[in-house]
Amino acid sequence: MNAPVVDLRSDTVTQPTPGMRAAMAAAPLGDDVFGDDPSVNALQEKIAGMLGFEAALFVPTGTQSNLCAILSHCQRGDEYIVGQMQHCYRWEAGGGAVFGSVQPQPLEHQPDGSLALADIEAAIKPDDPHFARTRLLALENTLGGKLLPFAYIERATELAQRKGLARHLDGARLFNAAVAQAAQTGGEIRTEARRIAQRFDSVSICFSKGLGAPVGSALCGSRELIARARRIRKMAGGAMRQSGLLAAAASYALDHHVDRLAQDHVLARRLAEGLAGIDQLQIEAPQTNMVFADLVGPARQQSAALLEHLAGQGVLATGLYRLRFATHLDLDAAGVDRAVVAIRQFFAR
Repeated sequence: MNAPVVDLRSDTVTQPTPGMRAAMAAAPLGDDVFGDDPSVNALQEKIAGMLGFEAALFVPTGTQSNLCAILSHCQRGDEYIVGQMQHCYRWEAGGGAVFGSVQPQPLEHQPDGSLALADIEAAIKPDDPHFARTRLLALENTLGGKLLPFAYIERATELAQRKGLARHLDGARLFNAAVAQAAQTGGEIRTEARRIAQRFDSVSICFSKGLGAPVGSALCGSRELIARARRIRKMAGGAMRQSGLLAAAASYALDHHVDRLAQDHVLARRLAEGLAGIDQLQIEAPQTNMVFADLVGPARQQSAALLEHLAGQGVLATGLYRLRFATHLDLDAAGVDRAVVAIRQFFAR
């Protein structure tokens, strides 16, 4: 019997657990466009309450959640300040600009993933008809698997507030950040998630990444902001009918899959330690569930051959000169060890 595939491409590849499938099958349903799907309403109340917001909106994807946030905070001719490597700038097809005529103002990241406060302040445009109106600061936590330091979040959001900017957090992996932050502070995971979230006017949460639901995200914010976001979701084609099937999976994930994220972080460290000492790889020590390995020297030309070799060994990964390995709930220590062996075999040839 063939060994199962070790899929390290992303934490989005997980399958619903038996308990999650049972919760989906048992979910009471309505029509969410009419606002009467009880499972959707319960999820929205749960995530809003957990993070300390008035309201939340269940949407199909994190990309749509960020789009709804940007267009709810900004009008045509406005701009938002964002990092070059943030998802809502680089990997969401320019949605804010395409659909809302909202201009991004991307900034370079510091080594820890933050945006320098001086750069943020310098990017805020004066009130002059020559310029787009700066309305929003968008941050991401985690970013590339890195925990954005909480002290930095406090300073950056204080700056934004002082300058009259709204504050949005792409918290697709907020609970991974909360697990890492709780390990630093000795705090409770949900308390840390709420501490982070409360520095922002809106927060996007993804249920289909580390939390392991099959699909779905939520945007949290004030009732007024969520009312605007609901209209944008409709325009963007994201209103769903009996979506309680999906909401039930997300709700189950919040109840059962938050604390276990720490296991993914342990597996990421196991993977990084297993790859240490390979001359052709420069390993970035993981903070959460992402391991990045830079190919160095002549090995930079071997990425395609390496990925092909790994696939032949039943190990899936992504990358070019920089490889990314993501750990998740469908991965165990044996799978990590298989990946280490396969990678070491390739470089030992």
